Amino acid sequence: MKIYLGADHAGFEFKEKIKEFLMSGGYEVEDCGAKTYEPNDDYPDFCSVAAKKTAENHGSFGIVLGKSGAGEAIVANKIKGIRAALGVNEENVRLAREHNDANVLSLGSIFCDTETAKKLAKLFLETPFSNEERHVRRVNKIRELENNQ
Repeated sequence: MKIYLGADHAGFEFKEKIKEFLMSGGYEVEDCGAKTYEPNDDYPDFCSVAAKKTAENHGSFGIVLGKSGAGEAIVANKIKGIRAALGVNEENVRLAREHNDANVLSLGSIFCDTETAKKLAKLFLETPFSNEERHVRRVNKIRELENNQ
């Protein structure tokens, strides 16, 4: 399973720790930037790349990180085929995967510490979509909205 990471300066150190954690767990990780800490960089530049690559590679996942995670999720959700969820706790992350088939997780460095972020990332990557009829129907309606714009 391939994981694409994207973060700006506010999520840079957070991303580096998550990257190390995922790689040590055997995940194939591609760092879509920022590659170095630049205090004036912009999260859309990196989160959009991670989201595009996730959308292009079926079965892959993205994790985008920033200060709040909100803007990063908004950017990811602008990419066709992406269903990004802002991870706030274990239940929220589990439901995002099981019910919404989320393929990008957004995390905010001011809302969770590194250990919590690792738990949320692992849960996100290990939780399958339920494939329950009602959830499939709803995800398909999201796709229809996306395709009709």
